[in-house]
Amino acid sequence: MPKLKIGLPKGSLQEATFKMLKKAGFLISASERSYFPSIDDSELEPVLLRAQEMSRYVEEGILDCGITGNDWVLENDSDVVRVTELAYAKQSLNPVRWVLAVPERSNIRRVTDLKSKRIATELVNVTKDFLKKKKIKADVEFSWGATEAKVGTDLVDAIVELTETGSSLRAHNLRIVDTICVSTTQLIANKNSWKNSWKRSKIEKLAILLKGAILAEEKVGLKMNVSTKNLKKVLSILPAMRRPTISNLSISGWVAVETIIDEKRVRDLIPQLKKAGAEGIIEYPLNKVIY
Repeated sequence: MPKLKIGLPKGSLQEATFKMLKKAGFLISASERSYFPSIDDSELEPVLLRAQEMSRYVEEGILDCGITGNDWVLENDSDVVRVTELAYAKQSLNPVRWVLAVPERSNIRRVTDLKSKRIATELVNVTKDFLKKKKIKADVEFSWGATEAKVGTDLVDAIVELTETGSSLRAHNLRIVDTICVSTTQLIANKNSWKNSWKRSKIEKLAILLKGAILAEEKVGLKMNVSTKNLKKVLSILPAMRRPTISNLSISGWVAVETIIDEKRVRDLIPQLKKAGAEGIIEYPLNKVIY
């Protein structure tokens, strides 16, 4: 039986990735110390790896595909196929920023002020490329961790660090000077694996299910009963991905209306629908939404 070797990120993205896979229809689990999760698909062979090194193993063909951040694909300059973006805030897979930050008291106000300065980061190559494009020469060194502490104790002049909201940087009395890059979670594939018809088909099916699971996180289904005299009024305020489904009820003069909408709109819509004449309104969660 053919197998698809897929790399899953161990660390900060692991929990979100496992939740996403389960919603996509895969039962997956791993013990705390295991690097080889079990999954209820005999054609998949998952391996847990750090997101930072995932793209290298995919490029080399040790893995057929993997889930990692686009920042690490850029950092490793990996020649891989970017199959699809997997980004949604509820799964903690929303876009993140790598930002240039300095202490609040620093005289560094602009990127040009970094000339001949010392910068610490885990994203060394991307930072160097950014500075090169700006024609700024600075000393960029790899940081093994505790990067905020280094700039706070004058070990370096600035840092390039990962952030979503900037709250952690503010808590360390750091100020953002510029954004180095924005990154999203990606499903990537080895180029030779992508040329293999069976593997490509398997990867594409996986991508469809994952994207559907993520999209479903921001959508809900709504069902309601509406009298035909109120139908036009209800439909005028009811958004839908395409058009609502309308079916006749056994009671004359009544129909059932079903649609899919953004979850964030529900709390405002339900009172409006009730006022417009809708009855028996039911909201239900979705596992997948496939366009």
